[in-house]
Amino acid sequence: MKAKSLQLKNFRNYSELELSLSPNINVLLGENAQGKTNIAEALYYAAMGRSHRTTTDSDLIAWDASEARLHLLFERLDVDNTLEFQFQRGKRRIMRKNSEIIKTKELFGTFNAVLFSPEDLFLIKGAPSERRRFLDSELSQASPAYGHELMQYARILMQRNNLLKKIKERRAKKDMLLLWDGQLAESAARIVEKRFLAVKKLNMLANLMQRRISAGKENLSLSYELYGCAEEPPCVTSGLIPWYNKKLEESRELDILRGSTSVGPQRDDILLKVNGINLRSFGSQGQQRTGVLALKLSELEFLRSETGEYPILLLDDVMSELDRTRRERLMEFISKERIQTLITATDEAYLPMKITGNIFHIISGKVSKKKGMT
Repeated sequence: MKAKSLQLKNFRNYSELELSLSPNINVLLGENAQGKTNIAEALYYAAMGRSHRTTTDSDLIAWDASEARLHLLFERLDVDNTLEFQFQRGKRRIMRKNSEIIKTKELFGTFNAVLFSPEDLFLIKGAPSERRRFLDSELSQASPAYGHELMQYARILMQRNNLLKKIKERRAKKDMLLLWDGQLAESAARIVEKRFLAVKKLNMLANLMQRRISAGKENLSLSYELYGCAEEPPCVTSGLIPWYNKKLEESRELDILRGSTSVGPQRDDILLKVNGINLRSFGSQGQQRTGVLALKLSELEFLRSETGEYPILLLDDVMSELDRTRRERLMEFISKERIQTLITATDEAYLPMKITGNIFHIISGKVSKKKGMT
């Protein structure tokens, strides 16, 4: 999978942009607040249908414009495709794939990208929601059906929570929960089974990456933590459905009191250990950064194994956050596997001496190309 060209109109600080991308490495150089991250954001949006910086699409529209457009030409399995997004203030976005209007569920897996930004350094020491988002992001790209299931689960969860609040206020009866409990258990089971299988695969891939980065000194392990399960959890749908039904019944009174659902995939976590030690609680900063890098590289390998192609890699201002050894290991992997990569940086000092691809300089939303070094 390769992004071939990106067009932006009134997107963030770009009034008009046409950018041809190298199938190898594309470097965006510039001071802070010049527009480097906006290009990475546009590519990420094309992949995920959302920004990693805002939850409001109108924020993507230039302050002095009423609408914006994002157009991407990309190659997948040797076939050219296009994605187009139109944004208007006060209106819902319009998405098109190859000129045909599509829905959000049809976008999943169309164009794949992995983003590595400074915020990802909190992937290990941050809240469980960060690790769930990491897992859901790659699974949605690998399997459009999973992305659709997540949307279904969110809808069921919202309906159940609304009902819980009504029951608490005595505006609804408790037996109405049975309908939503059954649907919630089935959807939760399908999601968690996929997550179990993904973590099992990631466990192997991430450990290989950790050993490569640490020169064989560290072993990284990942395991899925099912909230509310102290024993070995059931990891297939047939076992998870009755387990969830039981847990929902046990927590029903507490859920009514709180007005929210206390059981489900929205409470789960991923446990990471290095050489048997909890990485979040006891890992050094260096071990945690190596762990994050190993996770991101394993995400690339996971998507390649599931889709047949590497996704595009977006390295947004992350090179300055890694030490020289980790930067070198990262660039070695990218070069060896020929992964199309977009790198944003403020200083060429963080980049390798030789770059096969394009180097762009960005000043106040204006992009100029410099011939890449080969």
